[in-house]
Amino acid sequence: MLLAEDDRAIRHALERALALEGYEVTAVADGVEALAQAHKTPPDVLVLDVMMPGIDGLQVCRVLRAEGDRTPILMLTALVETADRIAGLDAGADDYVVKPFDVEEVFARLRALLRRTSPVPAAGGAGGAGEAVRGEAQVSDRQVEAAGIRMDLQARRAWRGPRELELTRTEFELLELLVRNAGIVLDHSTIYDRIWGYDFGPGSKNLAVYVGYLRRKLDEPGSPQLIHTVRGVGYVLRED
Repeated sequence: MLLAEDDRAIRHALERALALEGYEVTAVADGVEALAQAHKTPPDVLVLDVMMPGIDGLQVCRVLRAEGDRTPILMLTALVETADRIAGLDAGADDYVVKPFDVEEVFARLRALLRRTSPVPAAGGAGGAGEAVRGEAQVSDRQVEAAGIRMDLQARRAWRGPRELELTRTEFELLELLVRNAGIVLDHSTIYDRIWGYDFGPGSKNLAVYVGYLRRKLDEPGSPQLIHTVRGVGYVLRED
């Protein structure tokens, strides 16, 4: 794991906590060091502070993504406005934690990101959900397709019609969940559990931010909207 945080006290405390949790941590103090270390020894996951001198966390994200590096990235930020979070997603981050944070939340988000480095198993366990999913979506070991969306699960690529979508890891996982369950309304808690591994609670805007960002990448002029909000319940993928 690579940790980049310019605040010495936070960096040392988080480095110790992560080491005690069993992570092998390389800690650096700024974005220049973070890029150098990431190029030298590619980590399994990056934890980046947004506000760092010189090259900040957003710039580190942009450089790595431009190079084709898909390593999961968790951002640490004191910026709480939705526009600031969207800027992080725009740069290529997969998730974020707002300062001041509980270290247990950092652990939980890291576990969720690292789980998603492996291929996601097909939906359809308890309750017969698999049969309902396959009634709407075409599913194979490699591909899933529904509502004009095609996803190559092994290559981690997705298309709407002929247009390829540029998605972060979390966006890809969210779209895959919706495509696999096309035509089925998924409630907020189910999506949180499947994508992040736990429910952030009714006051969280985390899911709404990701859905909004994914919509902007999916929607096309003259084409039907694909992700629909079911107020008070959740979201569903369908062509209207």
